[in-house]
Formats: sequence, C-alpha cells, structure tokens
Amino acid sequence: MEQTVLEFGPARRIFTVTELNAAIGRLLGREFSDIWVAGEISGVKLASSGHYYFTVKERDSQLRCVLFRSAHRYLRFKPQDGLAVVVRGHLDIYEARGEYQLQVEFLEPQGHGALQLAFEQLKKKLADEGLFDEARKKPLPKYPHRIGIVTSPQGAAIRDMLQILSRRFPGLHIRLYPAQVQGDGSIEDVCRGIQYFSRTDWAEVMIVGRGGGSIEDLWTFNEEAVARAIAASRIPVVSAVGHATDVTIADFVADLRAPTPSAAAELIVCTRQELLDRIAAIRERLSQALRYRLSMAARRLQQRGVERATSLLHRAIGRRMQRIDELEYRLRDLVRARIEDASRRLRSMEMQLRRYDLRPRLAHDRRRLDAAAARAEQILRLQLARRSGRLESLAGKLSQLSPLRILDRGYAIVTNDAGVILKRSADAAVGSNIDIRLAEGRLAAEVTEPRP
Repeated sequence: MEQTVLEFGPARRIFTVTELNAAIGRLLGREFSDIWVAGEISGVKLASSGHYYFTVKERDSQLRCVLFRSAHRYLRFKPQDGLAVVVRGHLDIYEARGEYQLQVEFLEPQGHGALQLAFEQLKKKLADEGLFDEARKKPLPKYPHRIGIVTSPQGAAIRDMLQILSRRFPGLHIRLYPAQVQGDGSIEDVCRGIQYFSRTDWAEVMIVGRGGGSIEDLWTFNEEAVARAIAASRIPVVSAVGHATDVTIADFVADLRAPTPSAAAELIVCTRQELLDRIAAIRERLSQALRYRLSMAARRLQQRGVERATSLLHRAIGRRMQRIDELEYRLRDLVRARIEDASRRLRSMEMQLRRYDLRPRLAHDRRRLDAAAARAEQILRLQLARRSGRLESLAGKLSQLSPLRILDRGYAIVTNDAGVILKRSADAAVGSNIDIRLAEGRLAAEVTEPRP
C-alpha cells in the first residue's frame, strides 16, 4: 500500500547571488530612477579610467557614489573632500560587492555657484604650480613694431585697439588671429592663436582678449587650456578681457593685465611724438654733456699752458663736431625716411580696412531685421484679431445659454431655505420660507397652501 507524503507551505525559490543582485538592481532602478541627495563629499578618488568615486555623508549616515567620466567632463568644477553639494542621479547595485550606490549624473555646490567654485579651484591649482609668479613673467618691449592680436574680428574690441594703435604710432605691423571668444570652439580657437604667435616668433608682443560681458561670456579666459597656452608663450602676452572690474584666470597668468582692450593698446606703445621728444631730450643731454666735458678739458689745458696741445685738441674737437653734425644729418634723414615709410604703410592699411568696412553689411542686416519685425507684427495682429472675434462669438453663445436669460421672459427660480430649487408644489411644506429669484431682485415668501 503506497503512502502519500503531504508537504505544507509554499514552494522554495532559490536565487543565485547574481540573480538576487540583478533583481535588487532592477527594483532600485524603478523606485529611485531620478533623485536628489544633499550632503558632504568625503573620500574622493580619481581612477585611472577617469571616473570619480566618493561618499556623500552627513553626521550618522553615508552613501557611496560614482561619477563616470562621461558625466563629469561637463562639470565646471571637480569634486573635493569637505565640499557641501547636491547630487542628482539614480540608485544602482554594484554586483561585484553587493553594494548599492548612486550613479551621479549632475553635481552642484551648495552656498555658491559652480562657476565661482571652478574659478577658485583652477586659480589655486595654477598658483600652486607657480604660473602666477612675477619671476616667470616676461618684460614687454619698449618700442614694439610687430603686434599680434588674438580676438574676434567682429567685436568692438578689435576696432578700438586698431584705432588707438594707429593714432598713437602710425606704421606699426599688426596681425590679427581671428578667434571665437565665447561658446563652442572658443577655447581651441584662442589656444591656437596664442600658439601661432608663440611658434612663429613674428610678433614682439601679443594681446589676448575681448570686450565685456557676463561671467559666462568671459569664461573662455577662465579655462585651464587657455591659461597654460598663455604661460607657455615664448613672447610677452597682455591680457585684455572685459571691463576694469572683470578678473579672469588669464589676467593672473599673462605678463601684463590691461583693464580693457583699449587700455592694452595704450600700454604697449607710446605715441610717436613721445618718442621724438625722447630723442630730442637725449640729444640735448648728450650735447650739454659734451660741451661741459670740452669746456672742462679746455680749462685744464689752458691752466697748464699747453698751447700746442690746445691746438691739437681744438682740431680733434672740430673733427668730432663735424662727425656729430654728420651723424645728426643721417639721424634726421633716417627718422624722416622711417616716418615716410610708416605713412605709406598706414595709407595702405587704411585702404585695406575700407575694403573690409562692415557698415554696409550691418545696414543690410538692419533692413532685413526691420522687415522681419514688421512681418512678425502683422502676423501677430492678424492672430489677435482672429482670436478676438472667436472670443466674442463664444461669449455671445455663452450669454444665450445662460439660465438667467430665461428670467427676462417672466420666469422665476424658487428655492427653499437650504437653497434647493423647488420643482413641485409638494416639495414645499406649509409654513416654510421660500426664496423667489426674478430677473431683477428677489422675493421672500411663506408657503400657506401647496396646490398640485
């Protein structure tokens, strides 16, 4: 006789470790797919793969986090120990250790902006490396003839610099490296411009900058790549970014910081008249010194009574004075030739600049903009007119369907004390109060006799 074995309780389901971790990972992914967590960063580690591993903690608890390279390359700052942050991401399980962790997709500091924190982090890093030291900065040439400029060719900054340079010292050689100064590709453009002038050794001094703007507009000049390109330049670099109140990383690394692009043009060159005045002053001092020395020598010779030596000295002095006159004539001719040559180059550059005058193009763009604005205004008016007509139509229909319009034809609405509308006489008890609403005003009444 066979015996029947009865089993009680649910059937067992046995998970492997991998299956259980995968199931927990799916559960966490569904329940915590997009969360924000606030805390303090601790134990930051940067792996060779470029991923950051750290812990977000508060006093009695902590959460492991991972920030993959694909996500942190878009951040303006780097995670560091002790930084209070708000992180965004989703929970997942690291199956190799059976630990859950937060995969960080976005990170922002608490208390101040990400741009300011990135600025301070990079400033401290470059200062520790010695890139801001005065000892490594190169002196600017006193009388540069070849000037390189890295900026946007469409900005007001280049026009101001060219105008000031041509006014202060006509005939200078100026070469512009056109570069974007904000937005995508601006960092690479500015770095290439700096490296070009440093590599070719054509320019004696270089101006790198742009006009004013917000901190986001000027951020290209707060990038590490631009700062290192300036530091590696073999020729002196003048930083001319924004207004006098704007301060960038490029200002600290450059050999000279100018408050504005216009000020940079004034700082690197003197005026032609100043140079001529210096030459005249030096010539006058040399002449005075020579006359004084000759006078003192003549007095000493006369005191010694050496007539023959005096005669020989006078002849030697005469020859040297003649030589001085010849040198003076040659100097005048040389200065006059340099000035004429500079004037010819200035006229040539003016003719070239006239060919690149942007005013006709700007006027054409202005006319297109005005036409587009007029078309937009006309379309907006037509749409407003259609919407207004439809609104009036709907308002009329709504007014026709209003129950209050029925009251104008002599009907009334009767309600009891509870505000319920009475439709049958049996609904009103004898002695109860009723309210009668007319087209204009209300009547309060008491039921004395209901009639069917």
